[in-house]
Amino acid sequence: MKGARPLDNSEILLVSDQFTGTYAIRNRSLFMLGVSVGGRISELLSLTIGDVYQNGQPVSDLLFQKGVVKGKETARMVPVNADGRKAIADLIAWHREQYGTLDPQRPLFVSRKGNAAMTRKTGHIVLKEAFEKAGLNGKLATHSLRKSFAQRVYDASGDVVLVQELLGHADISTTRKYLGVSDQKAQWVVSAIETGNRNTMSLSLHSPDDIPDDTILIQALKRGLIDPEAIVQRQEERNVAAGNSKVIPISVKRHTPRSIGDVESTAKPEARCFQWTEVSRQSIGMKGIGS
Repeated sequence: MKGARPLDNSEILLVSDQFTGTYAIRNRSLFMLGVSVGGRISELLSLTIGDVYQNGQPVSDLLFQKGVVKGKETARMVPVNADGRKAIADLIAWHREQYGTLDPQRPLFVSRKGNAAMTRKTGHIVLKEAFEKAGLNGKLATHSLRKSFAQRVYDASGDVVLVQELLGHADISTTRKYLGVSDQKAQWVVSAIETGNRNTMSLSLHSPDDIPDDTILIQALKRGLIDPEAIVQRQEERNVAAGNSKVIPISVKRHTPRSIGDVESTAKPEARCFQWTEVSRQSIGMKGIGS
């Protein structure tokens, strides 16, 4: 949901204590798994027991299949941390207690009828009730789970390309808009301008807009999301198409993270600017950023 804000760790713990009743474990696990793996509500509700519980234990990596992700996005694998694995383990124990058996094909977040998945409407209701019981302010919705995951990963790493991969965004500009300004950063800045504040500490919290495009591109190169040879080929093709009689020579080897600096060191300055700001950006879907 557009505009839904993320939660920080203290708020997540507060909300997790608000679920009660017969379906408390189911509802709490939906919340905790959502903030731990960054799935959309539709992706989470499509999960089966077999997707998250294999060989007698919670999975350490969760696969969101192509059939359930949004639009042109591809299937993605997301590591499951201790919070997520506990949510799975609690829910598996609940399934055993409620139904006596574990059917790998049974919906993980089963409805009250027991033969179908919880609806998105029900998911919205149970999460909204928990947010209200926790006494939290601001716009909170089912999408706050995904945003909480994204913002916390970014604040911990400062790596917007990593966030893009984990969210499954096809275009990194979507990720940058998605993160926006860190909520922690906004709170710090507003507090810093209080008239009685004498604190002159410099701000070090991450915001995606603070990161130069070159840094993002280098992160993408390290993960193999950009092929340097293809970049150079595309650059040369554009030079020829533009009628340039002189093709700028760039010596590029097949790069590994150890030789990533070769791209910069062997390219002439006038070529390097074009290489990074045009061709490289398109290689990871950076449409229009910085242009």
